[in-house]
Amino acid sequence: MPIRRFGGHRSLVKGIPPKLSYGYTKMNVSRNDYSVFSANSSAACVELARTITERLGIELGKSVVYQEPNKETRVDVKESVRGQDIFIIQTIPRDVNTAIMELLVMTYALKTSCAKNIIGVIPYFPYSKQCKMRKRGSIVCKLLASMLAKAGLTHIITMDLHQKEIQGFFSFPVDNLRASPFLIQYIQDEIPDYRNAVIVAKSPSAAKRAQSYAERLRLGLAVLHGEAHHFDTDMNDGIYSPPVYRTTLGHTGLELPLMMAKEKPPITVVGDVGGRIAIIVDDMIDDVEDFVAAAEILKERGAYKIYIMATHGLLSGDAPRLLEESAIDEVVVTNTVPHEVQKLQCSKIKTVDVSMILAEAIRRIHNGESMAYLFRNIAVDD
Repeated sequence: MPIRRFGGHRSLVKGIPPKLSYGYTKMNVSRNDYSVFSANSSAACVELARTITERLGIELGKSVVYQEPNKETRVDVKESVRGQDIFIIQTIPRDVNTAIMELLVMTYALKTSCAKNIIGVIPYFPYSKQCKMRKRGSIVCKLLASMLAKAGLTHIITMDLHQKEIQGFFSFPVDNLRASPFLIQYIQDEIPDYRNAVIVAKSPSAAKRAQSYAERLRLGLAVLHGEAHHFDTDMNDGIYSPPVYRTTLGHTGLELPLMMAKEKPPITVVGDVGGRIAIIVDDMIDDVEDFVAAAEILKERGAYKIYIMATHGLLSGDAPRLLEESAIDEVVVTNTVPHEVQKLQCSKIKTVDVSMILAEAIRRIHNGESMAYLFRNIAVDD
C-alpha cells in the first residue's frame, strides 16, 4: 500500500503553477506587502503622510494614536501588519517628548504585531543638537538611538542631520537624505536675479554647507565671524567659583599650564556682499537672534536683500515675531517640521515640499533598490 504524504508538493505537469498545502496556489508577490502609518494625529504629520502615500499609490495605514487623561500615550493599530515592511512617518511638533513617546509606543506595537521590518521616517531627528559631550551633560542623541533600536526599529530615513556623525550612534542603517536640491531649485526659480547673490555662512562651522551651495550655484561665498552676544559662557557653569578648601597630605600634584579663555570678536563679514543678495544657509533655524543680528550686519555692509534657507524650521518661542520685525526678506524652510502656526504669525516664512524624496526613499528601500540615486553628486562634506 503506497504511503500517502500530506503537505505541499511540486506539480510535474508544465504550465500548472505549483500548489501548496490545502490546495492554495502560490501567488506571484509583487512586493506590495508594505504599509505607511502616521505616528501622531497632528494635521501636519497626517498631511505629510498622506502626500507620501499618494505619491506611492497606496492607502495610509489605519491606526489611532492618542493620549489618555493621565497623559499616557496609547496606540491602536487597526489592520494586520504581519510579515510586512512598515514605514512610520513622524514629524516632530513643539511637544518633542510626546512625539518621541508616540514613535516608541507605535514601533513596539508593530513589533509585537509581527511586522517584518519597521522603518522610521523621521525627517527631523530630535535632540540632534545634543550629540556631543558638554561639561557634565550627556549625549542624549545616543540615548534616543538606543531607545529606538530597543523598541524595534530596523532602519531610519532622516534628512540633514545636525552632525553626520550621528549615524554612528545607531546599530542599524540610517539614510541621511539631503534637502539642498529642493532649496537650490527654489533659489533658481523664485529669487529674481539670483546670479547677483552671494551665499553666506552664519558661522565658520557652517562654511562647508555654504560652500556646497555656492559651488553648485556658481556664486560667491561670505562667512560671518564672531557673535553679537555671548550666550554660552563658562561663568554659568561655576568653573570660576572659589574651590572648597581642603587639607591635603603629601604631594599636591603638578602645576598645569593655564588655558586661555576664548573671546569671540564682534560679528564681522569675511567677503564682499555690497550691492548683492545675501542668502544665509543652515541646517535648521530655531532661535533666530543670531540670524537677525547677521541680517543687520549684512544690511550695513550693503546687501539689499536677505534670504534664509534652512531644512528644518523649528522657529521656537518668539521667532516668528522677531523675523517679521527684522531686516530679513524671506525665510525658506521645508516641511520636515510642522510650522503652520508660525506661518500665520510671520508672512515671510515660505515652505518647500520634500515629500517626493521621502516617498522615493520608501519605495527603494522596500523594493531592495540602491539608494545611490538619491545621493547623486553628494560629496562627503555636503
